[in-house]
Amino acid sequence: MTRTDRTRIGVVGCGNISGIYLETLQQRFDTVEVTAVADLMPERARAQADRYGVPRVLDTDALLSDPQVDIVLNLTTPLQHADLCRRALLAGKHVYVEKPLSVDLEEGRALVALAEEKGLLIGGAPDTFLGAGIQTCLDLVQQGTIGRPIGATAFMTCHGHEGWHPDPEFYYQVGGGPMFDMGPYYLTALFALLGPARRVTGSAVRSFPERVIGSAPKRGKVIPVEVPTHVAGILDLESGAVATILTSFDVWHAELPRIEIYGSEGTLSVPDPNSFGGPVRLRLAGDDAFRTLPLARPFEANSRGVGVADMARALREGRQDHRASGRLAFHVLEAMHGFHLASASGRHHEMASRFVPPAPLSPADTF
Repeated sequence: MTRTDRTRIGVVGCGNISGIYLETLQQRFDTVEVTAVADLMPERARAQADRYGVPRVLDTDALLSDPQVDIVLNLTTPLQHADLCRRALLAGKHVYVEKPLSVDLEEGRALVALAEEKGLLIGGAPDTFLGAGIQTCLDLVQQGTIGRPIGATAFMTCHGHEGWHPDPEFYYQVGGGPMFDMGPYYLTALFALLGPARRVTGSAVRSFPERVIGSAPKRGKVIPVEVPTHVAGILDLESGAVATILTSFDVWHAELPRIEIYGSEGTLSVPDPNSFGGPVRLRLAGDDAFRTLPLARPFEANSRGVGVADMARALREGRQDHRASGRLAFHVLEAMHGFHLASASGRHHEMASRFVPPAPLSPADTF
């Protein structure tokens, strides 16, 4: 039986990522509950419902029309994101979607416009920037600890996923690639810490036309590569800072930091934006070495779903300013497309989207 004092979540998509969302939403937050799940494979939905105590398994259409669902949590594959979000909004549901907001830029723009037209909330992953690590960094930036931010770097390098992932084809198809797969974590962190970009440019290449799967059960299968696998971008931020980002599936080994913020008074080393904790490291102009700082905010453990809980709180309080907002997710989507467009056209991409930087969490926030 559902509780009327909780915001009710319906989950569509019960693949691998659904486990941590269901665990967090069902077991760690008192203000939300998952009332139904749906999946194209009903047996997979039933397994997750049984494991995490979800009372009902529905088909997708039934879930979208269910009066016991306030927010649809869209955990489908990226190519399905836009269509399901649109259907949820047209059904009168608020919606939160796994990254990216959409594969197509114009579809993403239309989703944000549709939500605003209907007075509904839309938001999207990642919500790792709400974790203790990046929120502690946000405190330091806003307090002026490193002075005026003048630049930043962000690096995500590996040699792809075909060596270990059991079903890696989608990483090399439209909607995949290192920028669309991992870029949302790094860009969301940069934008949360430093604000929006006014223009971007970049270079993107497809280094290898094919990949060979090295993991079971598809070992030996050849994957045609459809997307750039090495993307280097530059962002001119509205604040005046300049950021550099590199995402690659073509690098065997590297000794690069995850994210660093360079200020007029020192350097801040930001933790892995695909996680919620630390370490947070700081070195001011006169320091002999970096020092590790204590984390000053909650959600140090894996807390995927905190963005949904924050949306739910805004909904209950009649506010539009939830932190993992659709406008932030769309700004990330536009920047990712912007790097690819700039590489193809040989010119900067002027950013059309804007967002209000999300307010920091309070140390007392528990949801």
